Amino acid sequence: METTNKLAVLIDADNAQPGIVDALLAEIANYGVASVKRIYGDWTAPNLKGWKEVLLEHSIQPMQQFAYTKGKNATDSAMIIDAMDLLYSQAFDGFCIVSSDSDFTKLASRIRESGLLVYGFGEKKTPSPFVAACDKFIYTEVLRASVSGDEDLTPKTTNELKRDTKLVNLLRKAVDSSSDESDWAQLGPVGSHIANQASNFDPRNYGFGKLGELVKATKLFDIEERPIGNGRSKAVYVRIKKTQRKTNK
Repeated sequence: METTNKLAVLIDADNAQPGIVDALLAEIANYGVASVKRIYGDWTAPNLKGWKEVLLEHSIQPMQQFAYTKGKNATDSAMIIDAMDLLYSQAFDGFCIVSSDSDFTKLASRIRESGLLVYGFGEKKTPSPFVAACDKFIYTEVLRASVSGDEDLTPKTTNELKRDTKLVNLLRKAVDSSSDESDWAQLGPVGSHIANQASNFDPRNYGFGKLGELVKATKLFDIEERPIGNGRSKAVYVRIKKTQRKTNK
């Protein structure tokens, strides 16, 4: 019987928009069950009105934190303290930290040191140290676009993808590292290799729903579908095109 990860979801209300809540919780459901859902902020402040309207609907528990001192973020401190309490309870398999604030970098690292998964959610302005400290980081612009039909979901063209040196190198190295003696690599291990190298990698950042669609759009790889077992299902294999292999060495 397959087990489902129990996740603690902690949201920084000052650094997240209520408009993403539906897409956020749907995304989290891909990784496990949100056993705890807490959101932190000063609920006497008018800027959190939008969040107040969606909390009950989604059973998210508001955690009141007054701003005792100007210029100091008491919300961050409260989130970190609660996260450590939840970590020590040993009742969870992972954490979802929703914020674009670099103050959570050390927290994410500490949770991972304990062997738990950390999923980060924040805007593209999120500092890279926090992004890198998470096992996986999802940009909230992608979540907003998925529910609003935003043009950001428009797939990048082949030329745009080829000009993205960082993306091309990431894909090539992942295929090369996962390939067999015939230079073919199964797409699953390729995806795992990419995830280990870049926590913020997501095909949706380029306008594609799946890794295979992104790889195909680059036109830098040969792609094959091979039957598995009785042939009812298929596995996707990829290989760097011969014309590209020399440049990959």
